Formats: sequence, structure tokens, C-alpha cells
Amino acid sequence: MTTRSFWGWGNEESAFDDQQIGQLRQLVGMQFGNTELTCQAPPTLADLELPQPRLQPPESLLSIMSTDRRDRASHTYGKSFRDIVRGLGGDYRCAPDLIARPSSEQELVDVLDYASRSGAAVIPYGGGSSVVGGTEPRYEGDWAGTITVDMERFNRIIEVDHQSRAAHIEGGIYGPALEDGLRPHGYTLRHFPQSFEFSTLGGWIATRSGGHFATLYTHIDDLVESTRVVTPRGSLETRRLPGSGAGPSPDRLFLGSEGTLGFVTSAWMRLQARPEFRATRTVHFKDFLEGAEAVRRLSQSGLYPTNCRLIDAREAMINGIGRGSKHLLIIGFESADHPVDAWMERAVDIVADAGGSVQAHREQKPDEGQAGDWRQQFIRAPYMRDALIRLGLVAETFETAITWDRFEEFHRGVLETVNRVTREICGKAFVTCRFTHVYPDGPAPYYTLIAPGRRGDQVKQWDEIKLAVMETLIDLGGTITHHHAVGRDHRPGYDRQRPELFAEVLRSAKQTLDPDGLLNPGVLI
Repeated sequence: MTTRSFWGWGNEESAFDDQQIGQLRQLVGMQFGNTELTCQAPPTLADLELPQPRLQPPESLLSIMSTDRRDRASHTYGKSFRDIVRGLGGDYRCAPDLIARPSSEQELVDVLDYASRSGAAVIPYGGGSSVVGGTEPRYEGDWAGTITVDMERFNRIIEVDHQSRAAHIEGGIYGPALEDGLRPHGYTLRHFPQSFEFSTLGGWIATRSGGHFATLYTHIDDLVESTRVVTPRGSLETRRLPGSGAGPSPDRLFLGSEGTLGFVTSAWMRLQARPEFRATRTVHFKDFLEGAEAVRRLSQSGLYPTNCRLIDAREAMINGIGRGSKHLLIIGFESADHPVDAWMERAVDIVADAGGSVQAHREQKPDEGQAGDWRQQFIRAPYMRDALIRLGLVAETFETAITWDRFEEFHRGVLETVNRVTREICGKAFVTCRFTHVYPDGPAPYYTLIAPGRRGDQVKQWDEIKLAVMETLIDLGGTITHHHAVGRDHRPGYDRQRPELFAEVLRSAKQTLDPDGLLNPGVLI
């Protein structure tokens, strides 16, 4: 039996224990010298600054609504740095008033009708793993209260179409349950974001989630065949087709809409046969940019590796892989149809020609060697981040994408800004980079920042750093987010990135589908 943490990532039983935190303190101490690192105890429910609910559920909705203290706390924040810091400190002043759990579209419509009558804002909620303020009641406007609608009861695989290799799946199903349901059919959705265990299909669609695999079908966009959506104006269902040239795609309107236009109650999703053939190799580079050049050549080869993850030496070291002297490239291939040795052999030739040192041919499986070590650390990383925050550090990530011709200048500019600003604000900085996804025309760099924090000022420190980061990403031509969505935190950068005329179109769509503006106010628009 596991217990979901109401303030931090994942399950309470999986959080770093005292021994692990001690080891982490020692490792970070090597980077920051004499910085004092004391560990903050997790809050208890009795500690929380949680106001009384402003709304009371009507008799007709009593069976699907909750005002439970833990329930409201668990649905207050997402899982960003600023969320964890405030949750750890017991600050739940912005908690939603009611948690609704509809199990049918009619019940969902009833909740929306009640919210409209009451003047309440509504926040769609999947797994609550947003790291951009996507599920937090933080908005302007005179709302009578907030209703968070948890979609966890929309959790069925409705139908599997073996001939078309697709499935009709409800939006509230969590990643593990989805895969467990497809496994007896020999299928997989093959979409594994880092939040996989604690996120839902509807959430992936609403945020244009990026999966673990580095090339080809990287985003949930590629897997959506059709969607069914409930909006305050009514329901709509897009036509199920393998492809269509009939004007702008209605599915694309809701992909990335982040709960501002409606609820994805179900979707037809393209599936894959479960892989049987796999190969994994690791390659070392003395220079990170040399590794980036190798990845560029590999990304343009047409081989489409499932894993093509370039990790800089310091990030590998902080995750217990290597001593910080070699940059690491993990290459992986998999197939349900044929052996992948020929693809791997060609990939190894490409990266070796670019200056890589290919490691001994002993890592044939994803869970072996340095590739396996990284996979385990990748899964555990959010728990490590929570432990770093408990030690009083500023610890957060940001990600982007840029074309290959601009990458070197872009990367240099981002590192210069982050190091300079973080040292000004925190005194010291530890900044790393890895590629999470790669395309023939460019990479998606993912940066990690760790710095000494000031107790009580950590959110302010990060907000100042984040503002400088957003301005730099946009000024240098990158995207404000590659796969973490916009939410409320990325709004300033998104407002600059998108054309203003498109913003007007989006506002018009919002006005049509959500005339009262009650769905996730402050997100996107």
C-alpha cells in the first residue's frame, strides 16, 4: 500500500530517506564548499495553512464532491520547484474549495453547470504533475471559489481495434493502468514521460506531452487519432481517421489547450506492438559540443533511435554516473518486428566518426551498464529534486528547443545568463544540460540548475532567475517550452513567442467554448 504525497513528488514511501539525503548533502557539498545544508522536515496535515472552503456542494453533487483537508491540499499545487517549496512550508492558502470526481460526462456537465451558477472557477486535473503552474488556483478575477475536477474515474480502455492497431481510451487513466490494460493485447502506447506513473492520458493530450523516446514519435500529438471533449458549451467528437487534409485539424485545437477549452474525456490512440528486439550502447565525449555534433549527424541519418540522450559530464556525475570528466551519449534501438543490430552498428559508426569513444560491447539491454544507471536515476530524479529542496537549495529545470544552426550560440548564451544571474542571486551556481529529444533540424536541450537558497526566499530567488531565463530563451530564438507546457509560469514567454493575431484567434475560441471564462483562468490566455 502506497500513500501519495500531498506536498511533494510521487509516493511518500519512495521519498529519499535520511541516509540518501546524507549522501546527497555530501555530494552537493563538494560543489558548494562550506554552504550549510540543513534538512527541513516534511509538513503534516495539521501544520497546513488551509482556509475553510468558500463553497458547499449542492445536494445533487454531494456524492462526487469532497472538502476533505488532505484532498484539497493534494490538489492545490503541481510539482514545480515553487510548488514544492510552498507545500513544504505548509502554505495552502490558495487551495481549491471543492474537489469533484465525476464518473460520466453527464456528471461533468452537472459540475460545470453548478460552477457557472455559482461564479466558481474550474480547474481540470489529471495527475497533478504540472511543473508550470497549470493546476494551481492562481489567477485574476472575482471568483466565488474554485472547483478542481479530478478526472480519475474516467479510467477505462473502452475498445481495442486490432485491425487498425488503435484503442479508444478514457482521459483520466494513469500511465501504468493504461499499459497494463494494453499488455494482454500485445500493444503499448509507447509514451513514457518522466511523470508516467503519476500522469494521465488526458493530461498528456492537454499539455502536448513529450515521451521518453528521443526521436520520431516523441510527442503525444503523433499518437492521437481522434478526441472527445466536453466544454461548457457542449460536447464534440472529432472524426476518427488515419489522416485528413480537410482544413485545420480540430484535434490540434485541443492538443495543448491545457484545460482552458474543455475536458478530454476520451481519445482514440494509435498503438504499437510491444518491442521484442533491443540494443543499447554508450559513447563518451571529451567535449559536449563534439557530442552535440555526433547527435546531429545521427538525427539526420534516418535511423531514428528510440534513445539518443546526450548528458553532460556534471549532470551524469550528480546522478552517480562517472566522475564528471566525460560527457555521455546513450543510444538505443528497439523493434517489435526485426533485430536492430544493423541499425546500431551504423549508429556506432556515425558517432565514432564524430569523435565519440564507444564503450565496450556489453550493454545489450536498457537496464544494464551506464544506460541502466541513467534510466534508474531518470525515474528517481523528481524524488532527488524534493530532497535538494528540503536541504534548502534552489533546484529546478527548464527545457527548450532550437535549430542546429543556432544551437552552439544559443547554448553558450543560455549558460552565460543562467550562471551570471544565479551567482548574483544565490552566490553560486551548478548548471548542467542534456538532450531529451532530437530532431533532424534541431535538439531539445534540458537544463538543470542547483544553487544555494535562502530559507524563506527560495521562491523569490527562483522567480528572478526564471524571468531572466525566459527572456534569454525568447531573445535567442528558442521556444519557451518543448514539453512542459505553458501553464501560468510560462505565460510571459508564451505571450512573446506566439503571434499576436494568433492570440486573438485563441481568445475567440475560448469565448466560444467557455463564454464565462471559468476553465483554468490565467492559463495560456
